[in-house]
Amino acid sequence: MTDGALQYACGIQGAALSGKEKNIPMAATLQEILLAPDTRPKVIADCCTLIDQEVSDKSGISGTAVKLAYKTVNAFLPGHIRHMVESLLPQIADKLEPYWADFSISGGSGFGDYLAKCGEEVSEALLSVADARAAASGRPTVVKAYSTVRGSAGRHVEAALPHVGDLVIKYAP
Repeated sequence: MTDGALQYACGIQGAALSGKEKNIPMAATLQEILLAPDTRPKVIADCCTLIDQEVSDKSGISGTAVKLAYKTVNAFLPGHIRHMVESLLPQIADKLEPYWADFSISGGSGFGDYLAKCGEEVSEALLSVADARAAASGRPTVVKAYSTVRGSAGRHVEAALPHVGDLVIKYAP
């Protein structure tokens, strides 16, 4: 997707770059920012904390399903959530990259707000990583827990996007 198409899809109007602006070096990629050896363990810890917080904040019927699925995975496979964060972080960074690049060019102040403006599109991009992993999993408990909550996952991820953006900004130079 081109920058202009991304801006249009998210309803964000951007100005054309002048010749001077085009010569400015490209901002660091999310892979470079989030996966740097000194940073990656901190990002993983923050992601796990964010997931814990988001799950604990859920309410209602779908919130109860999310909490039950999370509890089930943690009970049967301790450390699995952290392992998944560690292994999926590069793919998540790749999925967020087009939004990060466009946000960096737009000069916006809050990446979380930017992600929220493209909420459904971003949440589905992120969930495509989890969907692929679940489809390839050989662990029936994990697959069943994931399939139980997948239907409502889009809106849960979408609601968390401002916090995801804040987490990224925490590590951005």
